[in-house]
Amino acid sequence: MKRLLGFLLFVLLSEERSLHLPSNGLPEFMDYADLADLDLENLPFALENRRYQRSIFDDQESDKVMENVDDQITLYSYKVKSTVTSRVANTVVQCKVVNNSPYSQNVELDVQIPRGAFVTNFSMIVNGVTFTSTIKERTVARGLYAQARARGKTAGWVSSNSLDMENFKTEVNVLPGSNVQFELHYQEVKWRKLGSYEHKLYLKPGRLAKHLEVDIWIVEPQGISFLHVPENLGDHFEGVPVITKSKQKGHVSFKPTVDQQRKCPNCSETAVDGQLVIKYDVVREKKAGELEVFNGYFVHFFAPENLDPIPKNILFVIDVSGSMWGIKMKQTVEAMKTILDDLRAEDQFSVVDFNHNVRNWRDDLVLASKAQITDAKKYIEKIQPNGGTNINEALLRAIFILNEASNLGMLDPNSVSLIILVSDGDPTVGELKLSQIQKNVKQSMQDNISLFSLGIGFDVDYDFLERLSQENHGVAQRIYGNQDTSLQLKQFYNQVSTPLLRNVQFNYPQEYVTDVTQNSFHNYFGGSEIVVAGKVEPDKLDHVESIITATSANTQLVMDTLAEMEDLDAFLSKDKHADPDFTRKLWAYLTINQLLAERSLATTNIDKKKITRTILQMSLDHHVVSPLTAMLIESADGNERMLADAPMDQKRPCCRGALSTGKKTAQSSIPSWAKPPPTMGPMSVREAPVLISTPPPHVIRVENDPHFIIYLPKSQKNICFNIDSEPGKILNLVSDPGTGVLVNGELVGAKMPKNKKLSTYFGKLAFYFQSQDTKIEISTEMITLKNGHHTTILSWLDTAHIVHKKLLVSVKKEKTVNITMDGDMSFSVLLHRVWKKHPVNVDFLGIYIPPTNKFSLNAHGLIGQFMHEPKVRIFNERPGRVPGKPEASMEVKGHKLTVTRGLQKDYRTDIVLGTDVPCWFVHNSGKGFLDGHYKDYLVPQLYSFLKEPFKNV
Repeated sequence: MKRLLGFLLFVLLSEERSLHLPSNGLPEFMDYADLADLDLENLPFALENRRYQRSIFDDQESDKVMENVDDQITLYSYKVKSTVTSRVANTVVQCKVVNNSPYSQNVELDVQIPRGAFVTNFSMIVNGVTFTSTIKERTVARGLYAQARARGKTAGWVSSNSLDMENFKTEVNVLPGSNVQFELHYQEVKWRKLGSYEHKLYLKPGRLAKHLEVDIWIVEPQGISFLHVPENLGDHFEGVPVITKSKQKGHVSFKPTVDQQRKCPNCSETAVDGQLVIKYDVVREKKAGELEVFNGYFVHFFAPENLDPIPKNILFVIDVSGSMWGIKMKQTVEAMKTILDDLRAEDQFSVVDFNHNVRNWRDDLVLASKAQITDAKKYIEKIQPNGGTNINEALLRAIFILNEASNLGMLDPNSVSLIILVSDGDPTVGELKLSQIQKNVKQSMQDNISLFSLGIGFDVDYDFLERLSQENHGVAQRIYGNQDTSLQLKQFYNQVSTPLLRNVQFNYPQEYVTDVTQNSFHNYFGGSEIVVAGKVEPDKLDHVESIITATSANTQLVMDTLAEMEDLDAFLSKDKHADPDFTRKLWAYLTINQLLAERSLATTNIDKKKITRTILQMSLDHHVVSPLTAMLIESADGNERMLADAPMDQKRPCCRGALSTGKKTAQSSIPSWAKPPPTMGPMSVREAPVLISTPPPHVIRVENDPHFIIYLPKSQKNICFNIDSEPGKILNLVSDPGTGVLVNGELVGAKMPKNKKLSTYFGKLAFYFQSQDTKIEISTEMITLKNGHHTTILSWLDTAHIVHKKLLVSVKKEKTVNITMDGDMSFSVLLHRVWKKHPVNVDFLGIYIPPTNKFSLNAHGLIGQFMHEPKVRIFNERPGRVPGKPEASMEVKGHKLTVTRGLQKDYRTDIVLGTDVPCWFVHNSGKGFLDGHYKDYLVPQLYSFLKEPFKNV
């Protein structure tokens, strides 16, 4: 069953005031401490499928009552209010039913809630009696409920259907002229799939409601990129949902009038029967994700974009036993044909199909060429289901193919390996013991393989598939046979079809960050999201820092981010719909679910008991109904009790809807490659230097419009010149065919001329390292690294480090990009932001190059030519035409020039005001100091080398 919220009221005839339940044989009085020792699983009421007595009328009387009962029962109000704050959804379902008939009526509440949601509260008022709820340990709650029954007191059962607690149900008797009011609270976490979040409410009032109101508020500090409401309720309600959206908040209101609810103008039946779905996504500007801190907890949302897909090696393992005959096999074949067409050219794949025997389409992995895909589709189309089910051998065969390919060096070391198992039943041939199959797979599986399991229908042991996948870096999903199997299979594949990162690890190195949830993940898939949470001590920290390490298609990444303790205070305090407790709830949700998953995989009773105690205490502390707790609902005088119980099966995976399963690692376990060399300074976001830990005092700089400052180490002089060109022109700064290094800059113009002169600045810088086949393009908007066919994009909002072979690219948020090449060369680019509404100025870049860079003798360009210092003589210093700016004569490259003493700026240590640098200024765009004319350094493309070196003439 899909994740749904539903609310269903059934009005049933009955004259009884209380529930008629059989005696359970318990003693009338019991000590509270003894209740935990009861074997309540074997009590009759725990297993009964009871139905209450509906009526004591004879048939004739009953018929007369039934004729008018619908007109005498009023659904006065039906209200659903849901608020989503940073992916944490809190939903309240309220309704009020009035019994206007002269007879008592049984009213049933049946609410469908999302799988994995936690019920947190339930209350009701029945015939003027108020019922409230408390969360207790499961056995204790059942004992108290049983005790009430044993004493002959009213006791009802609030039930949920098996496995997923998808239904919350209760039934009460309403006296003539009286009413009943229900209120149910539950919470859940929104998981991102295929690029968006879905919040679903299943609306089924069952009759016309006098007041039908649904309000959904979405509050996202990151900002909402889009919000959309598909027409799941049908054309009947077109235009009824009202959507409003601001930068960080969205509201969906659904309030149809009674006439709008009618199926037809004269109908008494309601047309409200279906899903109200809200789709949205948030703004993502930082690769390192969004780190939010509040109320002693932090949450970290990670969903980077603009990354190249990692090549994948994928084995499809398909059940073709006799139980797959018919529509299931037909739809599986149709889905597989579409999935095969979606494989990328760099992917490798094969198909294993199994019944009592196991067959391979190919014994080895093959590239996903058009010819191979066509052949695989023909193979799948010829499959005829029959025989038994040998899951064990099929999985071991798939693992063998991947392991063999890896051992023979046939797999791209940067690729990811996946197995997708599709089955509809339990094993009937070969190894039948599920625990042994699980053990066999775990022992054979290399650590770089992820296993995803798709269970079709309800005959398969879904818990087994969940444990099997979770132990091997994957997840399981149930495919519902009574729905579009083909569509469900394709949608699941789409979720895992685009791996973007592998070996993703989150580190929070500060001492006062504790109780971090799973922080190490095997893969990150495009369109999904990884969420990590933990506790902080706000009185001992003023910010929380995160360091993320990961490997992309062609590079290793280190991403830093930082959140101040007060960042969300003002935002949450001024928005009445924001949940100020969302960080705590999300941390508790992740922790409890992850512990439940660990419990199902525990190998010793000691470990299992320890985890059980922790889950129980957390469930009680956070007031949620989990598989180890129950909700006791009772009247104020304690004479009437009901029980809300979660399903007994505790073998649940972590975090339903999450695509990435993870594990916990030590907070100090940052990979060695992610630790920068000492010259790059510490990793701390706050303490990281602009260029290096101690910026060298003498570098070659280009700043402003553009001012060149050339430092000559031998003569220990700074020589300056300006270049006056046009917007859009590209200047070559370094062109070194000997080392294969190129640096070019593209000019951007000011918004308008000042003093009849239009200033130009570097708006884009390009670096090319031929030996690495790597291009780096830096603009005022983003940083792009291209290696062959692979592209990595960072924004200036990121603090990150990219490691590719011998190349290190480090980005400091809104400040600098540092490029280091094998320790022989380094470059630093500074970002200058100006006021957006400034009438003249624009954002621009500055570049700094140490004169110690090891270029070849063939290096040239506006900067490159000075890497081999020319002989310069400055003499005859004298007063200049402008007071305070003396003049002098300079001999260089056979020319005698008049130069002026002045000041330029170095912004490395002070990005706003800069530091004054004295220099001798060469007029006329550096004429005489440069080889040739500055126009000789114009190139046609961003990555064009100079055509040929030339000398000063």
